[in-house]
Amino acid sequence: MRKATAVFLVLLLGLFFIPRLEAAGGHLKIALTANLNTLDPAKAKSGDEYLYMFMVFNALTRIAPDMSVQPDLAERWEASADLKTWTFHLRKGVRFHHGRELEAEDVKATIERIQDKATGSTARVNFLMVEKVETPDRHTVKFTLAFPYAAFPEILGERQARIVARDRIAALPTQPVGTGPFRFKSFKPGDRVELTKNPDYFEAGLPKLDAVTLLVIPESATRIAALETGEVHAVWKLPLEAIDRLKKHPQVVVDEVPTSSWDGIIMHNRMPPFDNPKVRKAVFLAIDKAQAAEIALFGHGSPTLTPIPPSHPFFNEGISLKADLAQAKKLLAEAGYPNGFETTLIVPEGRPERERLGLAVRDMLKAVGVKVNIQRVPWDKFLADVEGKAAFSINGFFSRPTVDTSLYPWYHSSGSWNTGLWHYKNERVDRLLDTARQTASLEERRKLYRELQQVVAEDPPSVVPYVVNQVDGFRKEVKGLRSNPMLWFDVRQVTLE
Repeated sequence: MRKATAVFLVLLLGLFFIPRLEAAGGHLKIALTANLNTLDPAKAKSGDEYLYMFMVFNALTRIAPDMSVQPDLAERWEASADLKTWTFHLRKGVRFHHGRELEAEDVKATIERIQDKATGSTARVNFLMVEKVETPDRHTVKFTLAFPYAAFPEILGERQARIVARDRIAALPTQPVGTGPFRFKSFKPGDRVELTKNPDYFEAGLPKLDAVTLLVIPESATRIAALETGEVHAVWKLPLEAIDRLKKHPQVVVDEVPTSSWDGIIMHNRMPPFDNPKVRKAVFLAIDKAQAAEIALFGHGSPTLTPIPPSHPFFNEGISLKADLAQAKKLLAEAGYPNGFETTLIVPEGRPERERLGLAVRDMLKAVGVKVNIQRVPWDKFLADVEGKAAFSINGFFSRPTVDTSLYPWYHSSGSWNTGLWHYKNERVDRLLDTARQTASLEERRKLYRELQQVVAEDPPSVVPYVVNQVDGFRKEVKGLRSNPMLWFDVRQVTLE
C-alpha cells in the first residue's frame, strides 16, 4: 500500500511539473516601429520586415552576432581553388511549413527569382555575379560565379536571400511559407503579425516559444509605455531619447551593440540643384559629421564617411569629417549659387533620429546660405513616394555582412540601391568596387576601399554622416534575447519566465 501511494505521488508530481515545462516558452510580444509593406522576403526593405522574415524563413547560411558565417539550411559547403565555383550541401529532412521537403530546386528558384529584375529585389546586385545555378541532386546546389568571390557564403545569409518554396511563390504576399522556427498565422496591416511555433522545425528542441506576435506601434511614446507596463516583452530599436530613462526601470533591460547601419542625407543626383557635383560637395562640406551624430544619436553611434565604420580596418582616417564652411560657400558660388538656394528636405515620421538629423542639416546649411524647409511624411508614404524620387531627403539603411555588400549596391552605377536612391555615377568608383570584390588579398582590398573613400569625399553622391548603434529593450522575464549587429532578433532560444 505504501509503495502504491509513493508511486501515485510521483506520478502526481510529474503531472504538475510537465505542464510547467511545456509552458516555459510562452507567447512573446514584440513592438515594431512601422507597418510591414511586404511579406515577400525578396522584396523586403525595412527593418520591421527583416524581423518577421528571420522568424519565418531560413537562408543557406546564417550571420552570427559576431558577424561570422554559420550553416543554416546548408550544413556545409566548399569552393573551387579559384573561388568561382561554390557547392552547398543542404540539410536533409527540412520541411516547409506546408509539409513539403526542402529541395535544391527551391534554392535555385529563389536565387533566380532575386536575379530577375522584374522581382524588384534590392539584393539583386549581390547575385548578378552568379552565372549559373545547378542542382546535381535533391540536396546539392552548385553556383558558378563570373569572378572569384571569397565572401559568397556571407551574401547567401543576407536578409532577402531567404529560401522560399518554389510551389508557393504566388502565395508569398498573403500566405507566406518558409522553413523557419515560426509559421505565419495572420497579418492585419497596420496592427500585427501573428506567428505560431513550427513543431517540425529542423533544429531539435527549438523554438522554445509557443508563439510570437509582432505589434505595429508607430508612436515611440506608446511603444515605451507598453514596454514599461509589460504589455509588450520587447521593443525593437528603442527611441534613443528614452534610453537613459529605461535604464533606470527595474523591469527593463537595455541592450546595445555597434553596427554599420547608417542614416544619410540623400541628394538625387539627377535633380537640380543636386545634379551639380559642386552643390553636393558643398553640402558634404557644410555638415560636421561628429556634431550631426551627437545631435541625432545622443552619442549612440560614430561619425563616418561611408557605411564603413571608423572601427573597421578599411576605414580611411585621413579624411576630415569636420565642416569646411568657407570651401562650401566657394563651391556654391562656382555652381551658380553665390547667395545659396532654397530647398525642401523630406524627413520620415516615426524615425526620431532622422528627424533630428533633418533639423541639424537645416541649421548647418543655413550657415552657407541654403534655406531648408522640412517636410515630414509618414513612413509608408515615404517608402512609396519619396525614396529615390525626391530631390532631397533623409533616409537610413541597415548593416550588411561584408564591406562589399555595404558599398556596392549603393555606390556602383549598376547597384540596385544606387539606381533606386541617389542615382550616382563615377567611373573610378565603379572600377574600384569591381576590382575590390574580385581581390582575394585583404591588404589589397584595404588599399582599394581606402582609395574609394577618398574619391567619394571629392565627389560625394550624398552624405553618410554616421553609423548607428542598435539599441533594444526587453522585459527582465525575457531570457535568451540579444541585440544583433544585423538588427534582427534570433528568438529560437528565447523563453519567458
